[in-house]
Amino acid sequence: MTDGITREQVIRYRLRAQQLGRPTATLADTAVLDYGVQDTGPDGSHWALAVRGVDVAAMTDQHLALVWTLRGAPHLYRRADLSRIAAAIEPFSADDAAKRIFDASKPLKAAGIDTVDALNHVATTMHSVISKSVDHALVKGEVSGQLSSMLDEPYLRYCRPCQATHIYEMPFRLAALRAGIELDAGTSPPVLRLIPRFKPAATVPRRFDVIRCYLRLLGPATPKTVAAYIDAPVKEVSRRWPADAVPVTVDGEQRWVLEADADALNDAGAPHDGEKPTHLLGPFDMFLQGKDRSLLVPSTDHAKSLWPVLGRPGAVLLEGDIAGTWRPRKSGRALTVNVRLWSKIRAGQRHQIEAASQRLAAFRNTTLHGVVYE
Repeated sequence: MTDGITREQVIRYRLRAQQLGRPTATLADTAVLDYGVQDTGPDGSHWALAVRGVDVAAMTDQHLALVWTLRGAPHLYRRADLSRIAAAIEPFSADDAAKRIFDASKPLKAAGIDTVDALNHVATTMHSVISKSVDHALVKGEVSGQLSSMLDEPYLRYCRPCQATHIYEMPFRLAALRAGIELDAGTSPPVLRLIPRFKPAATVPRRFDVIRCYLRLLGPATPKTVAAYIDAPVKEVSRRWPADAVPVTVDGEQRWVLEADADALNDAGAPHDGEKPTHLLGPFDMFLQGKDRSLLVPSTDHAKSLWPVLGRPGAVLLEGDIAGTWRPRKSGRALTVNVRLWSKIRAGQRHQIEAASQRLAAFRNTTLHGVVYE
């Protein structure tokens, strides 16, 4: 066991693993795409890639694909990896599938329907609906409406806001990729489209294994934290815990890291030249998605402001650590960035935040009107 790993080492390891300090990059060497880059909000997946050095203006649908995967959220992947991603995000068991679809599992269980069988049935039905459409694409609401008329009662729920009966949301989302369905980027409501010549891989390469990806990209963890990230039961994650995961002690708590990454963790105490990045991270950036929030943001009050129940702000990554929150305010083509810092900073650090805000404005194709410190 490696003793005495500090918070600073974990954060430095995470910065390096997620490549937040590099100026330029390619899609092929961008590690977070192995796990999927969540696309939620205007500063979603493309902004997450931009702050990792990717030239997002050069990306096309030939290179990347958007699909519902972990936690039912839309994630961006390399298109060439989709078949392996489909295999990697499969539930480990019927119990796992039941946990991932939340309350939708109750009527299925009551009807004696195996949860994995249910997802397969939904996937087959979704594929048949979209395959009959023009261009093999349909708006989500149309797909949902047709499914509601084709599926039996255990798959359906009454929606009070719509005053209509729909398929449960999580089975709908988690069945989509197994049906060979992607989302058209930038569409709202989303347009669902069949992936040409799609077939899930028979096996999962270690590179895409969802447990190994967490350890590799987010650093030392426990089965409980990994299970929370992928919405799986802890017992299922524990059964599949990597044999090459070695224990480390982080601020007195035992966690595990992949053996191949142990040296990098041990060596992550002092930043190298140029390894103190400043970025405006989107609310759902992977750097913020680990289930060790108290380590990333030790203050309870600061954590509440960064991860409220509704309406998450972005995070100010200042010289390699989370220093506060930010929110955009757009008026026409002018963008104002409202920043709330948790402590006083130097003038030079303000210049870094303002430079990061300029990069955000350019990404959004707007003009930076100013940075307001609240």
